Amino acid sequence: MSQKHLKEAFISNLNGTSLWEISAGLSLGPLCLLCRGLLLILYYLHYGKPLSSRKYNLLLDFLVLVSPLLFSCTVLSPVILFVPAIIAAFCAGLFSKIYSQRKHETRVPFRQMVKDFQKTTLDPEYIPAITVFRVYVNVLTSVCILAVDFPQYPRRYAKAETYGTGVMDFGVGAYIFGNALVCPEVRQKSHTTQPKFSNLPKQFFSVWPLIFLGVGRLLSIKSIEYHEHISEYGVHWNFFFTLAFVRLAASLLLAIFPKNKSWLIAVNLAVLYQLILNTTPLKTFILHGSNGRDTRVGFLNSNREGLLSLFGYLAIYMASVQVGLWLLKCRSSVRGWIEAVRSLLLTVLALFLLLQVSQAYVDPVSRRMANLSYCLWVVAHCLAFFIFFVVTDLTLVFTKLLVKGSSVPCSWNVVKPPGTSKNHETEVMPMGREGKLPHACLISAINKNQLLFFLLANLMTGAVNILVDTIHSKTAFTLCILHLYMFFNCLIMHTLHARNIVLKFW
Repeated sequence: MSQKHLKEAFISNLNGTSLWEISAGLSLGPLCLLCRGLLLILYYLHYGKPLSSRKYNLLLDFLVLVSPLLFSCTVLSPVILFVPAIIAAFCAGLFSKIYSQRKHETRVPFRQMVKDFQKTTLDPEYIPAITVFRVYVNVLTSVCILAVDFPQYPRRYAKAETYGTGVMDFGVGAYIFGNALVCPEVRQKSHTTQPKFSNLPKQFFSVWPLIFLGVGRLLSIKSIEYHEHISEYGVHWNFFFTLAFVRLAASLLLAIFPKNKSWLIAVNLAVLYQLILNTTPLKTFILHGSNGRDTRVGFLNSNREGLLSLFGYLAIYMASVQVGLWLLKCRSSVRGWIEAVRSLLLTVLALFLLLQVSQAYVDPVSRRMANLSYCLWVVAHCLAFFIFFVVTDLTLVFTKLLVKGSSVPCSWNVVKPPGTSKNHETEVMPMGREGKLPHACLISAINKNQLLFFLLANLMTGAVNILVDTIHSKTAFTLCILHLYMFFNCLIMHTLHARNIVLKFW
C-alpha cells in the first residue's frame, strides 16, 4: 500500500468509545482552567502582585491549559479515568493552601462566607464560560486533527466509520454548537426593531471566508494527493463548507421564525430528518450510495454524507441558538447562576434519557448521518461541558473573594462585592473586566482570532503529515511534534493578542 492509502486505512473503519470515557475527558479542560486560576491566586497571595510577565503567562497557560490535553489523548489515555481525579486532588490542595494562608482580617466563618458569596454581584455583560467553552473546543479540535495520525492517539478516540461515539465525532458537533452560541442573532438586542430580513445580506457576506477556505482545502488536498477519509464528508465536501451552509440556513430560518422558538425548529428538524431516514431509502443511500455498492459517481453520490448531514448540524445549531439566548438573560448574582446550573443539569439529564431511548429504539449515534441520536448526544455533552466551566468559574470567584485584590484572566469580575454586614465583609475591589486583560491570557488570545487558529492548525497538520511518517513515529518524537505544533500556534495567537491585532475583515 502507498503512504496515502496506509494513512487512510489508519483512520478508517473505527467504532468510537464509551460515553463515560468522553465525559471524563471533557472534565479535563475545566479542571485545568481551575488549576491555572488557583495557581495565579496563590502567586498573588505570596507576592502581593499578579503575574505580569507576558512570557511567563504564556508558559503557564500552555503548560497548564494545553499540555495536559496532549498527554491525555496519547500516553495517558489508558488511565484517562484517573487523570481528572488527580488534577482535582491537586486543585483541592491548592485551594486548601489559599484558604489557610489568607489574611487574618478577611477570616470569617465559612458558612457566612458562603452566604455572602451567593449575594455577590457579577458582571452581567460578560459570561466567561462561553468564551472558554469555544476556545477549548477549538484547542481540542486542533490537538486531535494532528494527533489522530500518530499511533499514540487511541483509535477509539477517532471518528467512527458509521455508528459510534468518538472524541472527534463530538468535536465536530461541539464546533457547530460553539459557533451558534455567539452568532449575530443571539448577540443582537431583542428590543431592536429592524426589519426581519435586514441582516440577511450581511450574514450571507460574512460566510465568504469559510467558502474560500473550503475551496482552498479542496484544491490543495486534490493537488498533492493528501490522504482523506472520504466517508467523513464525501469526495469534494469538507467541514468549512458545512460551517458556511449551516450558518446561511440558520440565518434564513431565524429571519423567518421567532428567535425564541429556535428550539422548536431544532426538534422538528432532527425528528423529521430521522423519520425520513427510517421510512425511506435515504439511510441506505447515505451509507451505500444509489447503487448499494458505495458508488461515488455524480455530485450527490460523491458528497452524500456532507450534504445530507447538514440537516442534523442545522438542528444542533438552532438548539445552541436557544441556549445562547437563555444564557444572555441578565443573571448578575452568583445565586442566579447557581440556579441556572441546576436548570442546565436537569436539561442534561433529560437529554441523556432521551439519548438512551433513541439509541435503543430509533438509531445508534451516527456522526456520518448526523441523526437524531447524534444531535441529542452533542447537545447533552456540550451543555455538560459548559456546566463544568460555569462551576469552575464560580469556584474561582469564591477563591478570589478570599484573597483581596487577586484576579484571574477570563474569569468573572466581581462588580459588587458581598457586604451583608460590616463584621463579615469580604470585599474585593473591581479590577476591570478580567476577560479582556491585555497580554495576559492565552484563552483571550485564541478567542480574538479563532478562525485563524483553526486555519493554522489545519495548515500545520498538513505540513507535518507531508514531512513526517506519522504512523511509524515513536512516542517521544510524537509528543515533541505535538507540543511544538500547538506551542507554535499558541505563540502566534499570543503575539497577535499582544499587538491587539484581529485578523477579521469581513
